[in-house]
This record gives sequence, C-alpha cells and structure tokens, in this order.
Amino acid sequence: MAVETVALRSFPAAPPSPPETAKHSQSTSLAGERQSTSRPLHSKKNLLKSYPLPPENGIKSVQPQDLKTPDSHVERDPRLIRLTGVHPLNCEAPLTDLYNEGFLTSEDLHFVRNHGHVPVCEDEDVLDWTFSVEGMVQRPFTLSVRDLIERYEQATYPVTLVCAGNRRKEQNIVRKSKGFSWGPAGLSTALWTGVPIGDLLAQAKPIRGARYVCFEGADKLPNGHYGTSVKLNWCLNADKGIMVAHRMNGHALHPDHGKPVRIIIPGQIGGRSVKWLKRIIITKEPSDNWYHIYDNRVLPTMITPEASADLPQVWKDEKYAIYDLNTNSAICYPQHDEMVALDGNDKTYKVRGYAYSGGGKRITRLEVTLDKGRSWRLASINYPEDQYRNAPDGDELYGGKMDMWWRETCFCWCFWEIDIAISELADASDLMIRAMDEGLMAQPRDMYWSVLGMMNNPWYRLVIHKEDRFLRFEHPTQPALMPGGWMERVKNAGGNIANGFWGEKTGQAEEEVEVRAPEKQISMVNSKVQRTISLAELEQHGGEEEPWFVVEGEVYDGTPYLDDHPGGATSIFAAAATDCTEEFLAIHSENAKAMMPKYHIGTLDKHSRSALAAKSGDADKDVARPIFLQPKLWSKALLASKVDVSSDSKVFTFTLDHKEQMLGLPVGQHVLMRLRDPATREAIIRAYTPISYGDAKGTLDFVVKIYRPTSTQTGGKMTMALDSIPVGHFVDFKGPVGRFEYAGDGLCRISGKTRYVDRFIMICAGSGVTPILTVLRAVVDKEDDTTECTVLNGNRTEEDILCREELETLVKGSGGRARLMHTLSQPSHSWKGGRGRMDKTFFQKYAGGPGGNDESAMVLVCGPKALEDAVLEIFTSMGWDQEDILFF
Repeated sequence: MAVETVALRSFPAAPPSPPETAKHSQSTSLAGERQSTSRPLHSKKNLLKSYPLPPENGIKSVQPQDLKTPDSHVERDPRLIRLTGVHPLNCEAPLTDLYNEGFLTSEDLHFVRNHGHVPVCEDEDVLDWTFSVEGMVQRPFTLSVRDLIERYEQATYPVTLVCAGNRRKEQNIVRKSKGFSWGPAGLSTALWTGVPIGDLLAQAKPIRGARYVCFEGADKLPNGHYGTSVKLNWCLNADKGIMVAHRMNGHALHPDHGKPVRIIIPGQIGGRSVKWLKRIIITKEPSDNWYHIYDNRVLPTMITPEASADLPQVWKDEKYAIYDLNTNSAICYPQHDEMVALDGNDKTYKVRGYAYSGGGKRITRLEVTLDKGRSWRLASINYPEDQYRNAPDGDELYGGKMDMWWRETCFCWCFWEIDIAISELADASDLMIRAMDEGLMAQPRDMYWSVLGMMNNPWYRLVIHKEDRFLRFEHPTQPALMPGGWMERVKNAGGNIANGFWGEKTGQAEEEVEVRAPEKQISMVNSKVQRTISLAELEQHGGEEEPWFVVEGEVYDGTPYLDDHPGGATSIFAAAATDCTEEFLAIHSENAKAMMPKYHIGTLDKHSRSALAAKSGDADKDVARPIFLQPKLWSKALLASKVDVSSDSKVFTFTLDHKEQMLGLPVGQHVLMRLRDPATREAIIRAYTPISYGDAKGTLDFVVKIYRPTSTQTGGKMTMALDSIPVGHFVDFKGPVGRFEYAGDGLCRISGKTRYVDRFIMICAGSGVTPILTVLRAVVDKEDDTTECTVLNGNRTEEDILCREELETLVKGSGGRARLMHTLSQPSHSWKGGRGRMDKTFFQKYAGGPGGNDESAMVLVCGPKALEDAVLEIFTSMGWDQEDILFF
C-alpha cells in the first residue's frame, strides 16, 4: 500500500484561483460540516501566484509585561504563549491557531526563541546595518544591508524553522530538564528572502584548512554575544539552502525575528539560524562561543542535571551537538479536550496534524494506531512546498527569484490527515502516530530523555475518554506552566510515565512514584471565613456605607481600604453590591490579588450567585436619561468618527444616547472604557480622561495615542484594539472613577476629603496631558478662580505634543494665572522651547519648592510609570510632602 502524496488540495467551495496561503482540507474534522472558504487576496499588490502566499499580519502592540523590560520597543501578538515568564521572550502559538493559519505562518504567530533582550535597530538605520565576513579567507570584507540587497542576486523560498526544544514539556514531566517547557508548536514556516551564503563566501574566498563557518549576533548576553557554527561545505552546497535573509513573508524582519538581517539554515534546529547578524567568521574548528557549547546538545541520557554542571569536556564534544532535525509529528485535530458526540450525525472524524524531518529529507509516511502499535494504518500526506518548485522560469517574489525546480531537498513541514470511524475511536483507549522520512528514520516508541530536553520525538499520543455520550481527547501536555494533559494527570496520580507503557498499570512491580501536589495559585480567600451571604444581605451594602462587592462568588468588604485605594473610594463605591469579577481581574495585579484575603468576609450562596449574574451589567439605551455615565452599569456609546491629529494619535468621538444627554464627569475624574480582545475575547478595561467638557451634551471625545510598531515606542493592548474597531462600533463606558476631583476656586476633593489649593504644579507627558487639561480648563474658564497653574509637559518630538493649541490658548487667556513649559527629548533644530528630559534641574527651575506656610500647593502628575517614579523621588528631595503629590 503506497502513501498518498498529493498536491495541495483545492478548496471544496472555492474558485480555482490560488489561495492566500496553503490551507488544510477545508472540511471540518467532522464529516458533513463545512468551513467558510472565502479568504482575502494577499497584500496591496494583489499578487496572483501558483503557490501559497503568506497570511496578512494582524494587529500587534507592546504588551504590558514588556513595558518595563529592554524589549519595550517590540510589538507582539497577545495570543503567543510565553514560556519563560516576562523576559526574555520565548513563546509559541496555540497549536490550533498555528495549524489553522496554514502552510505559511504570519510573523504574529511565528515562534520566538530569544536568549536575552532584542537589539534595537531603528527603521532609518536598517540599510546601514553592517556585518563582516572574516577569518580564514583571502578577502575579508564588511557589508551593509543596503549592499546585500543591491549587489547580490536575491532568492525567496519557504523554510520551516523548528526549535530544538519542541515538545520538551513531555520530557520535563518525566524528569525536569534544564530547559523550559515547549509544547508541540515550537515551529513555524515563512517565505524568506535574501542571498545564498555561498555567494558571499565565494567573494571572500576561504583558504585551505577552513572547515567551519561561525555566526555571531548583536544580542549581548551574560556569556558574550550569541553565536554558533556549521560546516563550511554545507554553506558552499546550494542544495542546503543556507541564506543571509533580510525579509520574512515579504516584510522587513520583525525585531523578534532578527531585524534587520539574520541567517536561515533549512533542515537544522532553529538555534543555528543566528539573528541580528554581525559577524560571519570562517574557522578551522567549531565555534568556541559559550552558547554553541552549552546549548543545543543531546548529552547521554544517564547524565543528570546535577552531574552536567561539572563536565566541560562532555559539553565540548561535537558528537553531542545537534544540527539536523529529527523526524517528528503531532496531532492538531482533535484538539486538547475536544468533545465529539457518539450519537451525532457524523460517522467519521478527520484526524489531522503536521510532520517534519531534517537535513532536507522528506516525510514519506505517517502511520496511525488505535491499539498501541499492534496494527497501523496510513494517513494521506500533503506537501504544499512542492508547489513552489513548479513556479515558472524567471518568477520572482518579494524581490527574490523563486528558483526551486532543481532542488531535491525538503525544507518544510507537511500535513497529514486520515478519516477514522467514530465507532473505532470509541473502542480505543488512545490514538498514536509516528512519522518516517525518506531515510527510513521513524519516530521512536519511547522517549530519549536528556539533560537539555531537546529533540523529543516519541510517538505522539492522545488519550480517548468516554464521557456519557461523548468522546473527549486529551493531549500529552499543555505548554509552559499551563495545566492539563494525560502525562501530568498520570504523574500526579502516582503513575510511572517512564515504565514503557505510558504510565498504565502493567501488573508488574513498579517503582513507587510520589504523587505531586498541584501548583500553588494565589488565593484571594481567607480559609477561616465560613460565612454564607445572601443577595439580600449583599444589597444592603450597595452604598457608600460599608460597601461590599463580589469577585468570583466571594464577598469582600471594601470599607477598610476606602482611603488607600489607588483609584479612590469612588471605585469601591461603584463596585458595591455588584459582581465586579471581570473588572477586578482585568485591572488588578497579582499583588492586589494577594491582598484580598484580608477583606474577605464570606461566600455568596449558590442561588444568590445565579440571581446576581442574571442582573444586567449593561445599561439599556435610555432616551430620557439625562446623565450618560453610571457608576455600577456599563453604558454603550457608538464610535462616530476617528480623526488623525498626528501620525500616531487620534481623536475618537462617540455619540451618547441622545443629543441632550450630558456625560456627567466631574473635573479630574476618569471613565472606564471596555473593549474585547480581538483574539481571546477577554475584556480589556482601561481608565481614560475625555477631552470633552464634563457638561458637554450628546458626544464624548478622547484623544488617544496609538502605539504602533516602531523601535522607540511602547504600546498597549487597548490602544491597538480601539484603533482597529470600525466607525459604527459600540464601546462600553462606566464611571466616574478616580480619587481626585477639582470643584473650583481651589477646592479639591481627594478620596472624599477636601482641601484648598493656591497653586498647582501640573506635570504630564504624551497622552497624560488629558486630565491636566481638564483641571487647567476648569481653573482658567472661571475668571475669579485665583489658583495658579504651572504646566510642565515633556515629550519626545514636537509632533508628540497633544492638545497643544488648546493648552497654549488657555494659558494666553489666563490673565497670568497659568504658565506652560514644553520640553522635548529629541527636538528639531528649529524648536524654541525646552530641550532635554524633565529632570531635577528642570523641576527646580520651573516648579521649585512647596512654598511658605501660608501657601497650599499641590503636584498633579500623569504619565508613564518612569515619570511618576522620577517625580516622586525628585520632589520629595526638594522638600515636598508625599501627600501633596497626586498621580492620576
């Protein structure tokens, strides 16, 4: 019986025009259902090719966890699963999302392996970035990216990159290795454009005795720059396809993927494809780089993590180094925990997944067993890579020749599928697969554990559970610290996964295995509190006296925290007698969660939970309601327009329920805005200050800085989501919130307490100008308000100054009560304002000390955390009391 090796499947309901990217069978896994087959044409150029084109890149932004790291300039997709905490970034896509993108992976979901921070290369510096070709050559030279593009013939072809740690989580469950827990999605495929490395080496002319080519990146790490090496004859062999690449899927390289230039080595582990390339060194011996020696190795299985710490000669032994990938595969459908009905209309299930091999070898068979390997059946295999070999003579893509017809090596993953009767799946306890390549190298039955946990490739096994009228499928693991998978379940129950039978009982004497305790989670409850609370009792605490609120069914008393809450007492009052789970989890930190047991007073009874959940958290549109904002309910406003006010900022205008409806926002307070994450559908909730007057009617205006992908800006999930929604889309608002309110004539209310102020020092940066503007406006618009205001506004460039015209107009019309100082950290030559950052010298000059005993002064601050920290340190050193410094 021969394996079916077919060309890419045509879409069942689609016209014959080529797809954007090669997809799998467009039917769902259950027969009889169809998925939509309409897909957008690729890119602005509307390319039509006979082979797959990449998916369009989606919206990315700097993620909140990156803001305080050296990677605060890198925008990323929030769907990526982080494997090593906050920094450095090592991540993979959810397996289903990766598979569903098709043969080519967008830069959004491409896996990332970083050993440290991402080097910064500004867009304007890309073409001037240089790297050297040196060492044992007759003609060493230095080349810029501009030279690489202009002086050499370009090539474009697809390559699947795979991290050597792919599927490592399975090894870590058997025994902890020295590596972090990759799931089965540590691989991705893209179209790479660049210059074959042989062309550069031909110019350099290696001398006799040279045997290796070393690569070194710009990422400086604790043990030097990242570097590695491969054999020289591989680089000189065009069939190996080693490339110096500067484009990925037609775009300049993303920072995480090597911006501006990197090495691509098909068929080998991703750790050899050095990013941020700075040096190519031809040598007699393999690289002596620390990362070449102590990473990407498979040491003998008997070497423990403890013993490996003192075996330098073993680490340096090249026979343990990993170069070519091994044969591997995974099941993508059924998904983990997918349920399939036993009594449904579908009689078969289409099992699907991926496979790959290394060294240019093609996968030639994929076998499936339902009886633990006693019998096997063949799956059909689809090779989208072959379509690129059929490109016409002279065909070019992204500036590179698509010249693959002569190359026999296989650089990419392939897809397999097989229809299995649901009745057969019901009779089986598990489902396993194995792949074999053209060198007849098959995946092994059992795991080969090693100290780094690399090259894990045993049969991929799904456990099949019968639950009532359904089948539930369980994958081996879930990536990172995510719980789930049959391996973790079996080990936690005391099973011995390494017994050769996947932890199942064999009836023979087995070693005792300790039952593992589950991972500790932050508890928000006080275990000593056993009180049950009814809805009626909760609703008695819905006001400002002893406000109670609910998070995940537990009841908390906010009274003791009214004075200390960073968002002010009004935030707690607004949550009183409501279920604020979504808001709390979306906004609050782990530290805040850890504080919660102190305020825990009981558990809402089951009936009350249902009744509270049935109460609408959203306000109905009310053409009679005079005030739009409601503290306990979300109100919807329709996005009416988006107007650019700079290259990265927009004014968003929303229409309220009716033209006479007022916003109802006191001066200095904020509103909560709620959107849904486009990928996860989780709530994104942030506080914003509108630039509308609090008594404005019918509309609501915000000026928002959109953090787009540049090397110098940080960003947030909310601004990208807000920018992506179309005009006519609804957005949710709630409020007012905030602990500061300006009532006029110097009267301030701070967390419910009143004080009078003679002078404000108002410090802001970027979009932090908005609450400052509202207070300044309230002072200046009231002619008999004698409060003095000094506005200190710091930005990067002149274009970054938001609301500039209104600020300057207010100051001019203040009759000397207000003054304004702009300062820029990157000013143009023509800039006549302040130059430099807002530091101690700046504040001493323009703000000064707190004044005499007969004056009451206050500092208002709104800007990034770094600015807030600097202001607090500098102003306290200048004699200001902390209670006189307020952060919005």
